[in-house]
This record gives sequence, structure tokens and C-alpha cells, in this order.
Amino acid sequence: MPGSDGSFAVAHPNIALVKYWGKRDEDLVLPCADSLSMTLDVFPTTTQVRLADCLAHDVVIVDGAVDRGETARRVTGFLDLVRERAGRTERAMVVTRNTVPVGAGLASSASAFAALALAAASTYGLSVEPVELSRLARHGSGSAARSVFGGFVIWHAGGPDHPDPDLASYAEPLVNARLDLALVAVLLDTGPKPVSSREAMRRTVKTSPLFPGWLAAARGDLTAMREALTRGDIATVGEIAERNALGMHQTMESAVPPVHYRTPASYRVLEEVRRMRACGAQAWATMDAGPNVKVLCAGDNAERVARELRQLSGCVAVVARSGPGATLDRAVR
Repeated sequence: MPGSDGSFAVAHPNIALVKYWGKRDEDLVLPCADSLSMTLDVFPTTTQVRLADCLAHDVVIVDGAVDRGETARRVTGFLDLVRERAGRTERAMVVTRNTVPVGAGLASSASAFAALALAAASTYGLSVEPVELSRLARHGSGSAARSVFGGFVIWHAGGPDHPDPDLASYAEPLVNARLDLALVAVLLDTGPKPVSSREAMRRTVKTSPLFPGWLAAARGDLTAMREALTRGDIATVGEIAERNALGMHQTMESAVPPVHYRTPASYRVLEEVRRMRACGAQAWATMDAGPNVKVLCAGDNAERVARELRQLSGCVAVVARSGPGATLDRAVR
């Protein structure tokens, strides 16, 4: 009802073990290849969408401050899509609270748009099943398609010859994974990135001579990753995740002009992970579009890995485990 408290939704970020990097269709947010991720149990985003007849335009409040920039533009564009599908016209007030640093390569857009998709669909009376919600969230941010679900999740790119490419691209849980995997997020720099993920991705696809090779390898990585998760083979999972992530950064760094997210601090943590592994620890690194490093390890070994990483000067290490999918929470105020 217009003027009501609307709907509250909570969603968590996900970290891709086989990366999404590169779109084949920017308007529909269709990726070049499938990807596979783990939704985390830390850093949730809570979003309220409330309808108000008195508003001439959508109002977006992020962490207590009214946003009139790029975030507000993206939210309004997403709400326009929801309104079109729901046959509604009312403007909305969107209030979102993040516990993950925005723009620092910690999948803040994934949790943000997964929460927005669920809250907006509920508020505007748009009835969607989880897979359809995943398709909807994808239009806000590609990785948000995966944060709709908990645990290990695969995002299908969809074939280019499908009669409706929009319907063909969605995420779903990987139900036969047999691995208790933890992720230690090493927070080196939580400020905004010098180059947005969207711009870096676009630049990499268009100009990097390494991108076609990395993309071909990523397709093989995904098949091997699914098999390793089914077997409960943590060593193969870690090896694939580290190779896939570092290869993605190499493609960015060979773009024109190059995109450099890895910092001296990033390299120190990567070297520490290699040292730990040489000493017998089962630990592997992955990185998204930012300087922060995430370290994969067995769930029962996560606290020890985190303690060792915290000993590095300036490092904050947060232990994350497998987390839930997006949920409505009408009790949040």
C-alpha cells in the first residue's frame, strides 16, 4: 500500500571461485561465461523499499545520506524495470544499510541489488520465484544474480542462440557440493576503487590481448570446479580459484590503459599465502576487482589461517563461512 512501511530485505555478498568478468550484452547484463560463487555469512545489506504517492521522483538513502549520484541513478533505473513488470507507477523511497565497504572489491553491489530486487518485488506486488528473482537482480548488478541464493551458486550465462537470452541467464544453487569451505577476507583498503568494475570489465574485454585465453580457460575451470566441489576436493578447488583469479587480474593489467587493483599490500598477502601453503597449510588466494585478498581454506582451519594473516602489518582478517540467500525481514526497522 502506498505510504506503508513497505518491505525490508537482507542479502549477503558472494565471492566467485570461478570469476564473472566480461559481458557479451551490457543492456541485459549477460556474461561471457558461466561463473560459480560462495555466498558469505558476513557483511549483509539491508534494504527497505517504501512507496509514497507524494514523491515526484525516487529517493535513495544509503547509510543515512541521500544519494543523488550514480547509485541513485542505478537504483531508479532498476525500479523502473520493476514498475514496468508490475504495472505500477508509484515512486519509492529506498533506504539501504551496508555493512560491507562499498566499491572496494568486496561484492557490495551483489548484496545491494539482491536485497533491492527482493524488497522492490515485494513492495510493488511482483510475484517472482527465486530463479526469476535472480534474473531480475542480474539487471541491477550481474553478481547480484548469485546473492539471491545461499551456499555455492552457479550463474548460467545462457547460450547466444537462445530465443530469449534474458530468460536463459540466471543463477541457481549447486546442491551437490560436499565441502565445508571458509573464506578469510583480508581487508587491506576499503576505500572506493580508482576504476569501477564496470569500466574495468569493459576495458578488459575490448583491449586486453590476454582476455580471450583467460575466458577459454575459465570455461574449463568451471567444469573442473563443479566436479571438485562434488568430490569434496579442497586442494583442487583452491588451485582452480587462485589460478582463475590471478589470471583475471593479469588480463586487466594488460588492458589499454591497464587496470591495476593489486597493490604492494596485496602482493605481500599473496606471498604470505604461498608461504603458508609451502609450510603445509591448505590455503589459497582469490581476489575480485579491488586490492583485498580472500583466502580459501577448510572451515575447521579458518581461525588459525586468520590469526596468521592478522600478523601481517595493517591487515584485518574476517572469517566468513557459507551464508544464506536473500530473505524478506519485516521485523527490521
